[in-house]
Amino acid sequence: MNQRPIIALDFSNRNEVEQFLQLFPEEEKLFVKIGMELFYQEGPAIVRWLKESGHDVFLDLKLHDIPNTVEKAMRGLAKLGVDITCVHAAGGIRMMEAAMRGLASGTPEGKQRPLLLAITQLTSTSEEEMHHDQLIEVPLEESVIHYATCAQVAGLDGVVSSALEVTKIKDATDSEFVCLTPGIRPQGADIGDQTRVVTPGRAREIGATFIVVGRPITQAENPYEAYQTIKNEWS
Repeated sequence: MNQRPIIALDFSNRNEVEQFLQLFPEEEKLFVKIGMELFYQEGPAIVRWLKESGHDVFLDLKLHDIPNTVEKAMRGLAKLGVDITCVHAAGGIRMMEAAMRGLASGTPEGKQRPLLLAITQLTSTSEEEMHHDQLIEVPLEESVIHYATCAQVAGLDGVVSSALEVTKIKDATDSEFVCLTPGIRPQGADIGDQTRVVTPGRAREIGATFIVVGRPITQAENPYEAYQTIKNEWS
């Protein structure tokens, strides 16, 4: 279990990120998530700046393309020095294997390879939506576990999934298989567009490796205080 919650920097530009980070003590080194909105606006420079500032980075671009394209993209991402990145498990085992090859070959000598995780089912996806939109007829939990076992076969480090599935994922893979869980909300918080959520404490009890928290911290009246509360419950 990583002791720090990963903060989802769901902002549209660097200025907003800087304003947010100024609310934290300078010595507080964070683990942050950069998603599509921020990365597509600011590009690789935002990753380099955060790393130079001493923060750990989960670059969450959810790559999903043909194996050759994903391999080359991962080779480039590895050079940015991110700590975690991810692909969609729906891309298949060959694509995930290619992603791992690219990440391994692109990691500079003497540096640790970033963790590579597979997206199973988004925490905003309900079972009804999965059945109707994706034409996947099995229960949602079974779909998640299937994707997790495919990721393990492909040699990935773990998966991104709801904390609700962590126990069965580890039963189907092994106890060291990384489970990074978004959809984390403190007791009584608005769940927003998430449908499968748990509290930080419950995620810890279940055995999640990492948790990602966004709006309960970034939109809090006092983000640093909210972060410390969630961190204490998680650790």
